[in-house]
Amino acid sequence: MSQQVVVVGAGYAGAGTVKAFEDAIEPNEAELTWVSDTDYHLVLHEAHRVIRKPEVESKVAIPVEEIKGDDTEFVRGRVTEVDADERVVHTRDGDEIEYDYLLVAVGSATAFFGIDGLREHALTLKTLDDAREIHQAVKTAGQEATTTEPAKVLVGGAGLSGIQSAGEIAEYRDDHKAPIDIEIVEGLDSVFPNNDPEVQGAIRKRLDGKDIAVSTGEFISKVDEHAVYLGGAEAEYYGEDGDGDAPAKEDIDFSEDLVMEYDVLLWTGGITGQPEVEDFHLDADERSNRVYAESTFETSDDRVFAIGDTALVDQGDDDVAPPTAQAAWQAAEVAGENLARAVRGAPLKSWRHEDKGTLISVGEEAVAHDVKGGGVEFPINTFGGPAAKALKKAVASRWIADVSGYGRALNAWNDM
Repeated sequence: MSQQVVVVGAGYAGAGTVKAFEDAIEPNEAELTWVSDTDYHLVLHEAHRVIRKPEVESKVAIPVEEIKGDDTEFVRGRVTEVDADERVVHTRDGDEIEYDYLLVAVGSATAFFGIDGLREHALTLKTLDDAREIHQAVKTAGQEATTTEPAKVLVGGAGLSGIQSAGEIAEYRDDHKAPIDIEIVEGLDSVFPNNDPEVQGAIRKRLDGKDIAVSTGEFISKVDEHAVYLGGAEAEYYGEDGDGDAPAKEDIDFSEDLVMEYDVLLWTGGITGQPEVEDFHLDADERSNRVYAESTFETSDDRVFAIGDTALVDQGDDDVAPPTAQAAWQAAEVAGENLARAVRGAPLKSWRHEDKGTLISVGEEAVAHDVKGGGVEFPINTFGGPAAKALKKAVASRWIADVSGYGRALNAWNDM
């Protein structure tokens, strides 16, 4: 009887692993079951495009049937428990799926860091439904506002997601001549925290050009249905694009000396593990609820692998892989092959993340920084203009082509 391999999750890590495993396995060596709570793969780093134009969702949501091979079985359901003794995963709907080897790639949840009222009142951007909800909220706020009393949209967090979402909201405002003021609120002292000042400056210039205000240096202390309250903070902070987690609430000194009213609040300030991970019975970080994984993606259970935002993948020297789409893509290629190697009893490969630079959009504009790969060397470390925009389109389209096909990638090009 062939061995049973199960992959959980349809994000970059899950979809990429399915494709890599299908390429690596020989016929009749193993049977693959793919489990996800959505029947599509969301190109999450382009999901902000839906905020401006809901019709773009058909470009960034790829049905799993287009991705998987005919021999791969797909089960729609949210995995709530892993029984390592019986080697069974349980879904919320009552499905029980047996495995010989399991890869967990359930992504991450939005971290609210215990900030009073934030979870209850803020919108987030993790799913296609989230993007639709943000679009509708911005649209409604703009329709109800006037030029003398414009709507106020606050975006919490100046990492990649916050910057790109604010850029799309600005494009919506301009396309529809909607009376909307937009402001990004960042607890650290600059946009795109913990990055090169050159790229920070390039991003700030484009935010200014889009008439997006930026408030830095004050953390949000609490939120109610009409306003956010800011105060000083003397603690190191790592947002969604950093190397770790935000400080514990008790480590931040909030003076609550500034109040900002809002009509729409979008929170993009951090990630944490999915709550169900606690029931997977794997060694995980207590604070972030993310699973510890070796560079081979093995966890505390040698039959279970973990990658992507789900995992803290060891990179040596007490470092872990960053929680980015780029890292998940790279990891998935090796993870799929390692699952095939595990089935055969062959040695597993170690993986090291290679930073290939940053591409970030601010509406119709883009910034490229420290881009490398593909045998191309750029004479300028940070640049914008048509070259940066084309590069960002190319990266998104290449991923779509890899998991689906060139036809879908070409169809998506103009909207990336």
